[in-house]
Amino acid sequence: TTTTTSKKQTSGKEEKSSSTASNKQPALELQEEEEEEFQCSGGADELDDDAEPLCGVDTGGSDDANSFWSSFSGGGGGGDGGGSSSPSFASNVLRSLSETGFTSKPQRDTFAWNQQTDMVVQEEDTPCDSNEADDDDGVFEVPDSFWMDMCSKIVKGDGTKLVNLGLNPERNTYYNGTHIWKAIYEENCITTEESCLEERVLYRLLSGMHTSTTLSIAQNYFPPSKRHNRTDWEANPQYFMERFQNHPDHIRNLHFSYVVMLRAIKKASDYLYNYEITSGNVVQDKASSVLLRRLLDTSILRSCSNVFSAFDESVMFQEEDHASNLLLQQSFKGVFHNISSILDCVQCQQCKLHGKLTMLGYGTALKILFVKSPQNLVLEPNEVVALINTAARLSESLVQVRELTTLYWQQERTRVSNLEAATEASRSAVDAAPVRTFDSLDSLDVTIGAIATLGRLELISFEREKELIDMALSRHPELLILGKHYHGDPQRFLEFSQTIRSTGAEVLPIQPPDAVVVGSGLAGLAASLNILDRGGTVVIVEKEHLLGGNSNKASSGINGCCPHNDTYNDSLETFRNDTIRSAGEVADLDLINVLVTKSEQAILWLKDRANVDLSLLSQLGGHSSKRTHRPSNGMAGAEIIYHLQKAVRSYEKTGRVK
Repeated sequence: TTTTTSKKQTSGKEEKSSSTASNKQPALELQEEEEEEFQCSGGADELDDDAEPLCGVDTGGSDDANSFWSSFSGGGGGGDGGGSSSPSFASNVLRSLSETGFTSKPQRDTFAWNQQTDMVVQEEDTPCDSNEADDDDGVFEVPDSFWMDMCSKIVKGDGTKLVNLGLNPERNTYYNGTHIWKAIYEENCITTEESCLEERVLYRLLSGMHTSTTLSIAQNYFPPSKRHNRTDWEANPQYFMERFQNHPDHIRNLHFSYVVMLRAIKKASDYLYNYEITSGNVVQDKASSVLLRRLLDTSILRSCSNVFSAFDESVMFQEEDHASNLLLQQSFKGVFHNISSILDCVQCQQCKLHGKLTMLGYGTALKILFVKSPQNLVLEPNEVVALINTAARLSESLVQVRELTTLYWQQERTRVSNLEAATEASRSAVDAAPVRTFDSLDSLDVTIGAIATLGRLELISFEREKELIDMALSRHPELLILGKHYHGDPQRFLEFSQTIRSTGAEVLPIQPPDAVVVGSGLAGLAASLNILDRGGTVVIVEKEHLLGGNSNKASSGINGCCPHNDTYNDSLETFRNDTIRSAGEVADLDLINVLVTKSEQAILWLKDRANVDLSLLSQLGGHSSKRTHRPSNGMAGAEIIYHLQKAVRSYEKTGRVK
């Protein structure tokens, strides 16, 4: 798959945009960043100290002339490298062809797939006509050209390079994208009425995408780690069950999304069957064409299967009059564009890559379904590849649902079995042990032993085990009594100890911090960093799930007048007058004076102490001079908050900030 991330100029603002295309073994085009890439802060306990960052994109190598899969870009320009071949193709004839090409007639015959490994229709079925509408109502009321720009917000830009997506599978990066998903779902508002059919369709597609992403995380949750004796990525079935056991509708939405993708591929099968792939490499092009035709030749796509009736796009956009119908279609397309643009705010490059790939696949599928005649289709190479790749990802997700469910119940049975065995062994030991009296050290010893048993059986988390050990060493009376009488019965000891917390333990009092900062916006983080730089201790209180507050959403920049730089013909007096005039009747002269006279100090502090890029200078509304300082890449608020919280978090290891 190839995905591009680049800068484009739109209405005077710099935005990030991306486009996606794929082959069986994909590659990615990514803009090179001059600054340090964003790093996900989670998962520190699961990663080795020398582990590769999970949020970054593995660009792979580019000098291997024999690299077959990495350089393919779906016919969109090709390239010469991008990593090693995927292990899953190690025994495939295509891997051999990538190194030697066609060396014999038997090899050509083998490559022709005369012996199929999948069920293929040998005789043509009766042609299906369910994709053609008999009239021009509903979705087919507008000309086909109306839907051709569904993917216009995901476009290819300049300054890109190929990256092997086979080296960047979708998995857990510990990036917290809750705010992104919240924005996506909130953006899905097509009408002012109660949820309409079109809104529900888009919601189910977004939910299917969300479910697929969550399944990829659950399937590849724990990274390789020498510390934890993991040589490969491992699944977390408990994470899977926590998120889906009470939400079967999310799994149904995954099935719905898969049906939509299959229906689109089926409708465009004639167009795709003869689609010309031209990457510049004959072997690659031939392999891709053969694999695509094999998919289109499978029985499910060549039949009139009932699976395609689970969704019918022709019933959409059925308003009473033409004007209302056109407005609904325009709103639907606009919302899809807006949601595609939201993904530009994702800081994790891995997450943005896969999110944009899926949205491009969705946009291509909707474009296919909404045109009246497939003959009018015009698909870019990246769109074709994203279409197939997204369908493949959803297909893999359906398999992962079964695998993770099976693994969860296997682990549950093993856990219960181990618990029963430990309990029986403890009871036998108690029955055989002579009666003895306990002193304080005996009680401490058996209590810590009971806690160790719970930890060894993974019945409690490491944090809870540490908490119980600390309470035991502090001679917590209730805990020691429990240990004295129930150390031989782990299950009862676990159950009875759950209500005991460290707040009741006889431990040394915790020293209060020098400051408690409520709110983690620009003001809160700046105050915290100043205190920490002066040797103080800080506790930051934030009600949201991530730092930044409303400052994180600021888009324009930060205003300031820097008298030492006279190239912009500005002055403190002009800045003060502009501010007073804008404030009108509510102007507070004392506060305005602080804002104006301290603005240079604030901007220099952000640049020097927090290393924030504020290299662009703009003149915005209400200002008579250029004095709005902005970063050269990204939104001002997000950039400032990212660098400030990075500086604050650097003190976490010292224990001076929480």
